[in-house]
Amino acid sequence: MFTLTRYLRSAAFKLPAEVEMSRLRLLETSTLSHTLQKNVFEGIHRNDKVCRFKLPPDLQKIINLEVGREPVKSHQDLIELLRQVCSLSVKTGHPYFINQLFSGMDPYGLAGEIVASSLNSSVYTYEVSPVFTMMELEIFEKMREIVGFPQGKGDGIMSPGGSISNGYGVSVARFHKRPSTKEKGLSGGKPMVMFTSEDAHYSCKKLAVFEGIGTDNVIGVKVDSRGKMKPDELEEQVKKVLSEGKEPFLVIATAGTTVIGAFDPLEPIAEICKKYKLWFHVDAAWGGGALMSTKYRHLMKGIEKADSVTWNPHKLLCAPQQCSVFLCKDENILTDCHAAHASYLFQKDKFYDSQRYDTGDKYIQCGRRADILKFWLMWKAKGTEGFERHIDHVFGLKEQLIAEIKNRGDRFRLLIPDYECTNVSFWYVPVNLRNLETDSTEFQKRIHKVAPKIKEKMMKEGSMMVSYQTLREYPNFFRTVFQSSGLTSEDIKYFLDQFENLGADINL
Repeated sequence: MFTLTRYLRSAAFKLPAEVEMSRLRLLETSTLSHTLQKNVFEGIHRNDKVCRFKLPPDLQKIINLEVGREPVKSHQDLIELLRQVCSLSVKTGHPYFINQLFSGMDPYGLAGEIVASSLNSSVYTYEVSPVFTMMELEIFEKMREIVGFPQGKGDGIMSPGGSISNGYGVSVARFHKRPSTKEKGLSGGKPMVMFTSEDAHYSCKKLAVFEGIGTDNVIGVKVDSRGKMKPDELEEQVKKVLSEGKEPFLVIATAGTTVIGAFDPLEPIAEICKKYKLWFHVDAAWGGGALMSTKYRHLMKGIEKADSVTWNPHKLLCAPQQCSVFLCKDENILTDCHAAHASYLFQKDKFYDSQRYDTGDKYIQCGRRADILKFWLMWKAKGTEGFERHIDHVFGLKEQLIAEIKNRGDRFRLLIPDYECTNVSFWYVPVNLRNLETDSTEFQKRIHKVAPKIKEKMMKEGSMMVSYQTLREYPNFFRTVFQSSGLTSEDIKYFLDQFENLGADINL
C-alpha cells in the first residue's frame, strides 16, 4: 500500500534544508499511515457505516474546531484530530454512498491526487508546470476525438466543477454573439437570451447571473414525459424571443439531467441552433462518461455538432473530486474571450512557444491545481477499454435495479417506466398508501412526507446514503445514482431491503 512515510523518504521528494525536520514527524509517523488506512481505506468496507451523523451542536462538542489560539501540544494530538475528521466525515468511497453524482474510490486517481498535492503546482505556464501542461493538451485532444470534433481539433480547459464549465459555455457564447462585450459589457445592447431545458442543472441560471445575463433571460424549455427537451418547444421560444426584439445567443442541452438522467435530443437541437445562429453547448457533466462505451454512446448522438461540451470525469468515470473539463470546437475563442495578457506571467518573447504552451490566460482562474494528473493516471492504468467496462457495468446495475423494483410489487413505484442514465427515481410506498392511485391528490400529499422520514432514519443509522427531492409536479421521491465499480448485484437487493426496513413502521 502506498504510504506517506515511504513517499517522504523516496529520492523523488527532497526536503529543503531550511524546513524544520520536527515539523515533518507528523507525516512520517506510522500512526498517520495507520489512521489513513483504518479511516479511509478500511472505512469503506460494507460492514462499516457510510456516516456517523451528528447534528451541528453535537459535532462541535466532539471535535475541537477552534483555531487561532495556542497550537496543540503534540503531533499525537494532531493525529487524533485527523482521526476524528476521518471518523465523522461521510465515506463517499463507500459502496453504499449513492447520494450524489460522484462516489467510489479509485486507487489510481487517489495516488494522482496525493502526488499532485505534494508537488503543489499551478498550471498556468509551461515553465512552472511543464509535465501537467503537456498532460492536459494530450487529454483534451483525446476527449475531443471521443466527442467527435473533426480530427480532434479545438481547445480545452480544466474547471473547478461542471458549474464553472457551463459558465465558460455562457461566456464564450456571449463573446461569439457579441464580441464587444469583452470591452463594453452588456450595457446599451438588446437583452441577450439563452435557453435550457426546464430540468437543466441550476448552474445554467447561476452563471447567467454571474455573467450579467440575468435569470429573466434564461428560458426553461418544456420537457417530455422522459425529461427530454422538446425541440419544437425550443424553436417556438426562440421565435418568441426574436419577436420581442431580444437577442438569442445560446442553447444549453443536457446529456444526463441531474435528477432523471435524461439525454436531450442533440441532433434536432443542433439544427435549430444552426438555423438561428445560436451557440450550441452540451452539458454532459453527468452523462459524458457514456461516450467511453460502444454500447451507450448512442445516447449522445449528435454531440459532435456542439460548439462546446462540459464533461466531468469525477462523475461517471469516478475520478476523485474535482475533475471537470470544458471542450471547445473553436481553437481560439477561449483565448480571445478571456486573455488579459498579464506581462508578469505570459511573456511572449520566451525561448519556447509560449503562445501555445502557456495556457493560463484562457482561464478565468490564475492559480490552478493539477487536476489532470489523477485522470491521466487512471487512463494510463485502465485504458479506454477499462473505462468502457466500467460504464457497461454501472449501466447494467441500473437495469437490475429497475427490474428488482418492478419485482417487488406495490412496495415501490417508479416515476417513469425506464431511465437512460444510471439514475433511478422512485417512491417507497408505506403499507397504508399502497391502495391509492399514484396520480391521486391524496397519494401525492401523503407520499411527500415519506422520504424525509426515511432519510432521517437512514442518516442516523449510517446504513447508506440516498438523496431525495421534488421535481416539477412530482412530490418527494428518492433517486439512486450508480457510478462506483465496486457495486454488485447483491448491493441492489441491499438498497431496496434497507428502504423496506427503514419505512416499515411509517404510517401516514
